[in-house]
Amino acid sequence: MALDLRDSIAPYDAPQKDLYEIGEMPPLGHVPKQMYAWSIRRERHGEPDTAMQIEVVDTWEIDSNEVLVLVMAAGVNYNGIWAGLGQPISPFDGHKAAYHIAGSDASGIVWAVGDKVRNWKVGDQVVIHCNQDDGNDEECNGGDPMFSPTQRIWGYETPDGSFAQFTRVQAQQLMPRPRHLTWEESACYTLTLATAYRMLFGHEPHELKPGMNVLVWGASGGLGSFAIQLINAAGANAVGVISDEDKREFVMGMGAKGVLNRRDFNCWGALPKVGSEEYKQWFNEVRKFGKAIWDITGKGNNVDIVFEHPGEATFPVSTFVCKKGGMVVICAGTSGFNCTFDVRYMWMHQKRLQGSHFAHLKQAAAANRLMLERRIDPAMSEVFPWAEIPQAHVKMLRNQHKPGNMAVLVQAPTSGLRTFEDALEAGRR
Repeated sequence: MALDLRDSIAPYDAPQKDLYEIGEMPPLGHVPKQMYAWSIRRERHGEPDTAMQIEVVDTWEIDSNEVLVLVMAAGVNYNGIWAGLGQPISPFDGHKAAYHIAGSDASGIVWAVGDKVRNWKVGDQVVIHCNQDDGNDEECNGGDPMFSPTQRIWGYETPDGSFAQFTRVQAQQLMPRPRHLTWEESACYTLTLATAYRMLFGHEPHELKPGMNVLVWGASGGLGSFAIQLINAAGANAVGVISDEDKREFVMGMGAKGVLNRRDFNCWGALPKVGSEEYKQWFNEVRKFGKAIWDITGKGNNVDIVFEHPGEATFPVSTFVCKKGGMVVICAGTSGFNCTFDVRYMWMHQKRLQGSHFAHLKQAAAANRLMLERRIDPAMSEVFPWAEIPQAHVKMLRNQHKPGNMAVLVQAPTSGLRTFEDALEAGRR
C-alpha cells in the first residue's frame, strides 16, 4: 500500500499503538490493529439503543482498490435504524459478517490506500458517498452503475460503515471535503443530498426544469431540505409538506414557495376500497389537499413531480395530485412499505411511477460540487457526541429530531472544528 503524505497536514508527534481512544490521533498513516466501533449483531436486532453496542474490533484490511479512512464525523440516516432493526432485511443476510457497523455518511482523512489507487493519497480530506459496485459489468461501463447486479450500499449492505474510528471504502466513493464546513457539517449531507439529486435530475425525460412545481413530503427532514434547495436552485417551485407547524419557518427559509401541514387533512394511510363510502370521504379530503396545492401553484396546476419517501401513509395521495404525464419518484418507505393507490389515475393520466435508489458517482459528485461552491447549505440541525450515536438514531426513529440533517462526532473531539490540526489540538487538550 502506497504512502504519500501531502502538505495539507503538518507533521506531528504521536505514539504508535495497537488501539487508540476515541479522539486520540495515531501518527498519520499508522494503522492500529484494533479500533472502537458501535457494532450490531444479529442477536441484538431491535431499536438502536439495544442493537448498537461499543466493541473493540479488528481494523479493516483493504484491497488494492480500497481506501481506509479515519472517520472524523458521521451522518445519521435511516440506514442505521434499518440495520439495527434488521428491516426491511437484515444486513447479515447480505454480507454474512459476524458483526455490522452501520453508518453511510462520513467525513474524514485518507489513512491508507491500496496499491492500485491513483486519485487519492494519505492525508487527503474527503467525504464519502455510499454506493459500491464491482465495476466490471456493462452498467458500470457505459450504463447506470445503480443498475449493476453488484450495486450495494456501504454501511448497510456492507459491514464496514462509518460508526467506527476507521472505515473501509472503494476509492471511487471518495469526494473532496468542503473546507468551509466543519467536520460534522461535512459528514451529514452526502447520502441525502445525492439521493435527492438523482430523484430530481436522474430520470429523464422527467428531470427537474425551471418553472416546474414539485410536492416535497417530509420537507423539514434531511431529504426534504435538500430537495427544496435543489428545486429552488433550478428555478422551480417547491411545495413542502410538514407535520408540525413549528417547522414551517425552517422550510420556507430553505426556499419553498409554500408549505402545507398534513395534519390539516385526513387522507393518510391505505386507500379505502374504491367506490365505498370511506373512499368518497377520502376522495373529498384529497381534493381539499389538492386545492391547497393550487392555492400555491395556481388554480389547475397540479405538481409535475412528487418527491416521495414516506410511502404507505402518503402514496395514495401522491399518485392523485401528480399532474397528467407527471412523475411520482420514491426512494423509501419510512411510514411503511405496503403502498396502495387508485390505478385508474395512473394509467388514464399516463403518470410515471419511478423508484430511485441513492446515486452513482457522477450524480453524487455533481451534488457535491454544489456544496463545494456554497450553492447548497448542509442544513445541519443537531450534532451528537460519540457516546450518543444510538440515542441519535432513536430520536430519528421516533421523529423527535430537529429539522434538517443530523451528525455525530467520531474522531473529532468537539464540534465546530474545520481542520485536522484543530482536531489534533482539541484532542490533546
